Amino acid sequence: MNSVDLHRQQVRSDHRTRDIVNQAIAALPEVGLRRAAEFLFAMGVPHPIALRTLVYPEQRRPYP
Repeated sequence: MNSVDLHRQQVRSDHRTRDIVNQAIAALPEVGLRRAAEFLFAMGVPHPIALRTLVYPEQRRPYP
């Protein structure tokens, strides 16, 4: 995989999901992991994305 392919993987096309995930991440210290996950699931964020962003912060995409 070259750098162009890698860049394409990092580009977000779903801004709605990005915004919802960012809200959950921002609220995480206040509401906790369980409530942040419940929020993401209720908002229709796919489970693999929700779990990756909440449980494995080192795997999050960089926020531009």
